[in-house]
Amino acid sequence: MSGGEGNTEYGRKKFTRSPSHFTDRITADGRDGWPVEEGRYRLVVSRACPWASRAVISRRLLGLEDAISLAIADPVQDDRSWRFTLDPGGRDPVLGIRFLHEAYDRRETDHPGGVSVPAVVDVPSGALVTNDYRRITLDLATEWTAHHRAGAPDLYPEALRAEMDEVMEDVHRDVNNGVYRAGFATNQADYEEACAAVFDRLERLARRLERRRYLMGDTVTEADVRLFTTLVRFDPVYHGHFKCNRWKLTENPVLWAYARDLFQTPGFGDTVDFDHIKRHYYMVHTGINPTRVVPLGPDLPAWLSPHHREQLGGRPFGDGTPPGPVPPGEEVPGAGRPRPS
Repeated sequence: MSGGEGNTEYGRKKFTRSPSHFTDRITADGRDGWPVEEGRYRLVVSRACPWASRAVISRRLLGLEDAISLAIADPVQDDRSWRFTLDPGGRDPVLGIRFLHEAYDRRETDHPGGVSVPAVVDVPSGALVTNDYRRITLDLATEWTAHHRAGAPDLYPEALRAEMDEVMEDVHRDVNNGVYRAGFATNQADYEEACAAVFDRLERLARRLERRRYLMGDTVTEADVRLFTTLVRFDPVYHGHFKCNRWKLTENPVLWAYARDLFQTPGFGDTVDFDHIKRHYYMVHTGINPTRVVPLGPDLPAWLSPHHREQLGGRPFGDGTPPGPVPPGEEVPGAGRPRPS
């Protein structure tokens, strides 16, 4: 999700998602010049952003918290990009910068495509390494295996990759990106086309999930991570703010149960900050919501209600184990979490 110039234009001009400009990879063999190395890199995210949230979830599921540090940006950025106003003195304590664009500028001045999260920054140089949101999580799963926790799940199983890639592409086109195409449409025809595609794909996914607990079968994979980050934002922002309102997530029994199942799985819901999500979308996208008024709802305790998906069998981590407690300093504040009713 981009920060900086252009936020006020959302809803006023046709939406197109810029491709990631910085696509270097951090690999075990360091072939792009960026070798896997514990403590060298910092993952910069916004908890509001679904693309960044993928990386937060993957990092936690795989147990990479000690290997890759985490920087959390303010959900309400300004025209200078994502800012570190949540940290003392308004500076990231590791990188020493006030705005994420400073790491981008250290890598390349006058770079195209805006300043987006997730972003991985090389701590010694302070320069951006990559903002390739599609590749970052796949590389966490496949290139950082030497630093995975004991019991970490295989989020990108080799035997399933061909089918997974197809499923994830459908989800990306029609759901992850589709809600944005609907929300930022500037004419009726574009909106209706995008909105119809969103719900057609969601209904197809619901049929897929009627008899299988997760998208690829009995265990959690990267495909579930990618779908979850849109589903968890659906009723709070996409249903109203983006006009994807044929039905709410809570009105689809299969997807609502599936989303709650994941939310209640360690590594998923404990990374979600509903306060950051709502404040970002409603306060930043002034082309859609010029008043910047943030709605009170929806109520959150239902996310903790029984889902009964365990009746389908399966184990989220396969032969592995859940991640441990959220590391100190990375907990979601109370305002962003559902509490039992």
